[in-house]
Amino acid sequence: MSLENEDIRFMLVVGIAAMLLLFISLLLIFIFTQRKRLQYQQSLRDLQDRQQRQLIEAAVRSEETERHRIAEELHDEVGALLSSTKLYIYSIKNKHTEDDDKGLYRKCTSLLDEAIIKVRGISHNLHSSILQEFGLNEAIKHFALKISNGTHLELSTNLDYSYVTQQSTNDINIYRIIQELVNNTLKHAQANKICIRSKYENNLLIFSILHNGKGITQHDFESLRYNKEGLGLKNIQNRIILLKGELNYSQDSAGFKIDLTVPRN
Repeated sequence: MSLENEDIRFMLVVGIAAMLLLFISLLLIFIFTQRKRLQYQQSLRDLQDRQQRQLIEAAVRSEETERHRIAEELHDEVGALLSSTKLYIYSIKNKHTEDDDKGLYRKCTSLLDEAIIKVRGISHNLHSSILQEFGLNEAIKHFALKISNGTHLELSTNLDYSYVTQQSTNDINIYRIIQELVNNTLKHAQANKICIRSKYENNLLIFSILHNGKGITQHDFESLRYNKEGLGLKNIQNRIILLKGELNYSQDSAGFKIDLTVPRN
């Protein structure tokens, strides 16, 4: 009888061991399958992110190429045409003209001078040659001076010159974001005081735009960037994605502030 009990006990142990081995095998298969599924999902997300970045990069490159083309046409063709027109009008001055005609002449030359200056300004805005030659800080400083020159706007800069341009493509994206943010502030916030500041530390480049106008909150920005009419904000967002940066809107007792943070490692 004891021998039969030993056999039964042995069979039970073997059965339990077999069940445990089967359970562990199934568990390992499940874990392995889940891990492979998670790895596949992650690789799929990475692929989608890469494809999104490639599409955005292509769109940004196309936009920058078009900006340069328009800038060159404005400078070379429209600018040259205006300058030639001014020379023809100037030749009229040497002829005998009535006083009324002289007044018209002065008005025409004044308008032509203004048009030539504006065309040059638009051309320089569209082209990134200043940034490529002198760096990001000088390009922003030049942009601020040009925007505020001859207006009631007080636009100042306080930039960290310890930052040196590392990759011109990235800095062009930063410059375009700053341009768009300042233009939006002038257009929508109706500010008459704007300050652009920058700080570079711990491989982080932080730009702050402070103004005394009517600003928006972070929640407003998150809503507006999905608006079909918010093309400027979409362009900003696309460039931020490429830079792996962050944009934050806030308000304090001094006014409204926009912070752009870009990693530069």
